[in-house]
Amino acid sequence: MPHTFDADVIAAVLRHMNGDHTDDNLLIARAFSPVDGDAITASVMTGFDGDGGAWDVTRHGVTTELRVAWPGGPITDRPAVRREVVAIYDAACERLGIEPRPHD
Repeated sequence: MPHTFDADVIAAVLRHMNGDHTDDNLLIARAFSPVDGDAITASVMTGFDGDGGAWDVTRHGVTTELRVAWPGGPITDRPAVRREVVAIYDAACERLGIEPRPHD
């Protein structure tokens, strides 16, 4: 059973990802989509647990869920969420041949 984060932690992370990192959400969806990543027009992070993150991905007007496992394995604390989202972003850049921006 994956770790479940408190609702306030989930809300804060989703607010940040969907407010400040909309381009990253799209990049992640295009990199990890099992089919036709180039056709993805929208991606919104909808949740996460100890095993990975979830995004609603829109392709050809149809929205489906995409789950991406945390690259470092299961997590149980909030600082690990940031670390693993950054790792997913970096992996997405590598998959797509894009230079990742520096992380603070």
